[in-house]
Amino acid sequence: MKSPARRVTTLDLAAAKRDGRPITMVTAYDWPTGRLVDAAGVDCVLVGDSVAMVVAGRSSTIPATLEQMIYHGEIVARAASRALVVVDLPFPLQHLGVRTAVESCARILKETGCQAVKLEGTAGQADVIAGIAAAGIPVMGHVGLRPQAVHQLGGYRMQRDVEHLMADARAAADAGACAVVLECIPREIARQITAAIAAPTIGIGAGPDCDGQVLVLHDLVGLSLDHVPKFVRAYADTKTAIADGLARWRADVEARLFPGQSETLG
Repeated sequence: MKSPARRVTTLDLAAAKRDGRPITMVTAYDWPTGRLVDAAGVDCVLVGDSVAMVVAGRSSTIPATLEQMIYHGEIVARAASRALVVVDLPFPLQHLGVRTAVESCARILKETGCQAVKLEGTAGQADVIAGIAAAGIPVMGHVGLRPQAVHQLGGYRMQRDVEHLMADARAAADAGACAVVLECIPREIARQITAAIAAPTIGIGAGPDCDGQVLVLHDLVGLSLDHVPKFVRAYADTKTAIADGLARWRADVEARLFPGQSETLG
């Protein structure tokens, strides 16, 4: 009998950085897509608070709640048997003190079965990251474009303040983050950060020099219905395939060709 594949751990991410092996992470929100991502051999599955936009049609990630993250996180964690499952801490829990953040992350870990949490923040959240890590909860940082702070940042735009970006990334890594997501940062700045910190960096719109890359599944397979970031490359055209299938099914029903004779019961 073949043994099941070993679960990817945070130690594997650290080893990947040392060995120069690129890390792969895909954002998924439900059981079928979680299964598909896991079966593809992706290292990490992120259950992002972007669920508020991608699944619920909101204009930002801010409306995502802890209960929603636990709901979707538990589904994806059941679907993935090999990948490291990471769940986002939603706004504003990382800003309400170390105790609240640790309690919220503990709920996510216990109620979803995931292996790590991710939070957005600047150097000002270093004590929160340290507190979560001290509680034995693996935590990823997220610097650069922080969607939860989109109104403060003036929209979804490239972040270019190298001094602040470096300070935020260093603070997250020094506080014990197992990895740091770099979002919408110029390639050269992302390269400098990647070389400067011990924690692996995972880029999204930050160039190819990060230790890994993450994309939202819907963007990756061409299923996004609204604006798609310029850095996204679609590797399939799922939206067209679904639209075509629906149109052909509707036409068959209207022509009384579905179900076929051999498919009827009795």
